[in-house]
Amino acid sequence: MSPGRRAQPKGTRHGFAENPDGSYATTGRGLEVLDNPLLNKGTAFTPDEREELGLYGLLPAAVETLDRQARRAYAQYLAQPDDLRKNIYLTALQERNEVLFYRLLGDHLPEMLPIVYDPTIARAIEGYSHEYRRPQGVYLSIDDPAGIRRAFANLGLGPDDVDLIVASDAEEILGIGDWGVGGGAGIAVGKLAVYTAAAGVDPARVVAVALDVGTDNERLLNDPLYVGNRHSRVRGRRYDDFIDAYVSAATAGFPGAMLHWEDFGPSNARRILERYTGRVATFNDDMQGTGAIVLAAMLGAVRVSGTPMREQRIVVFGAGTAGIGIADQLRDAMVRDGLTPQEAVRRIWAVDRQGLLTDDMSGLRDFQLPYARPAAEVAGWPREAREDGIGLGEVVGRVRPTMLLGTSTAHGAFTEQIVRAMAAAVERPVIFPISNPTSRIEAMPEDLIRWSAGRALVATGIPVAPVTHGGLTYTIGQANNALLYPGLGLGVIVSRARRVSGGMLQAAAEAVGAMADVSAPGASLLPPVADLREVSATVAVAVARRAAAEDLARVDLPDPVQQVQDAMWQPRYRPVRGV
Repeated sequence: MSPGRRAQPKGTRHGFAENPDGSYATTGRGLEVLDNPLLNKGTAFTPDEREELGLYGLLPAAVETLDRQARRAYAQYLAQPDDLRKNIYLTALQERNEVLFYRLLGDHLPEMLPIVYDPTIARAIEGYSHEYRRPQGVYLSIDDPAGIRRAFANLGLGPDDVDLIVASDAEEILGIGDWGVGGGAGIAVGKLAVYTAAAGVDPARVVAVALDVGTDNERLLNDPLYVGNRHSRVRGRRYDDFIDAYVSAATAGFPGAMLHWEDFGPSNARRILERYTGRVATFNDDMQGTGAIVLAAMLGAVRVSGTPMREQRIVVFGAGTAGIGIADQLRDAMVRDGLTPQEAVRRIWAVDRQGLLTDDMSGLRDFQLPYARPAAEVAGWPREAREDGIGLGEVVGRVRPTMLLGTSTAHGAFTEQIVRAMAAAVERPVIFPISNPTSRIEAMPEDLIRWSAGRALVATGIPVAPVTHGGLTYTIGQANNALLYPGLGLGVIVSRARRVSGGMLQAAAEAVGAMADVSAPGASLLPPVADLREVSATVAVAVARRAAAEDLARVDLPDPVQQVQDAMWQPRYRPVRGV
């Protein structure tokens, strides 16, 4: 059929348009088509497509299926000598052929998720400037805030072409700290890959943003191959103005997009989120996502132990943005269960490097202050001579917590003495050492199970093998944010929510928690990562429904289950036609 007789394509993006029948139309020809990772099918281009798109002679004669390509790609993946090389291989595949990349990732998601994201992505980020091959997303420089709108315009995308933007200034990348522009780009691209693999967020409708505000990492500043701004990290008013310029440009250019903040430092993360939450759909995974997934696991623990949220006594070890973000979610859950906000806060004890947070301490951050205990309340508690603070062991002994949560990255902090003391006071102690990687976890699950005589309810931030104790096998749930944020994002996209509310986060946590069958002894408190697509779809429906119930949805949702299914992008080749 000639172009003049076809139904007109809708919305040009990335050098092609989508026709009403789902096929793609492009003006590109030859190498231009092969160089576009969203269009490129490699050896899967049909003879007719090769003729029409100017590909004759540019590909081997065989016409292969996506299945055969995926088998070859998996063999190539397995041939890589280590996890870092596997990450580099997958990144190169994504840059060449996105459909094949996502097909491979979807077929082997539990195996490959730690490769494309945490923990292997940290090593890839450290070598970003040395492995640099091609740009990833948009790079915005604090030295040229006036150029932000021009940078977005150069994407060639219209106001209805973007659903999701992930941005990072790379100050606190996973467990490795400040990694400049490479950290910002790498972490944003990795996060978007999980959104697509887990929830089917269309990779053609997302943007990764590296907010280059400089770096305090001397290794980068003195590396001749570093590709970012060569000056120290900018802070204060100039930083705030830059973030404001980014949000203004992003929301003006793409008014329907959710803004996701990733790996910002503690001095900025909460402040930025609170500044923009009431204005646009915005989300911080380190704070809100981590808090919600821990709440999901906690809801499972409540079902097993029979102790309601309003009666929990919670010790949070590691009072940074993640730890306090979790505390906020647990506080809100206790309020929903009947406590006042003040009563709920009083049932949470926050411990950091300097010991138990108390209101006479200097240097506490604004988000820590609500959880600082009155100094008079603990005046008689013994203090550790080294820091002159009240240590974790003393807090556990005095508080007799029902839940012990670790976000400290202090390996081995949950000692046998502490766990046995907790288990002696609580029938079913809830212990979540969620720091990662393994070298930074507060305690290994097999030790927690053994020290508690098999009574501890455990979830971790790393994947671990089942633990056998006393003839019973315990499946350890992984409090992996990927179980929650992809579905949350998809629910926001489907509902076109004006903002991300606390109720939507609650709905997401409850949806995840409900998918774990905790009735059997030793059962996991969370669904397995292998079920990510199913979990994400379920979460998306719950979030969309809550958005509608709170009058935050900008579209009608007559059948959210089907609307979510229809919105989930699938890694399959579509016909490509020349125009």
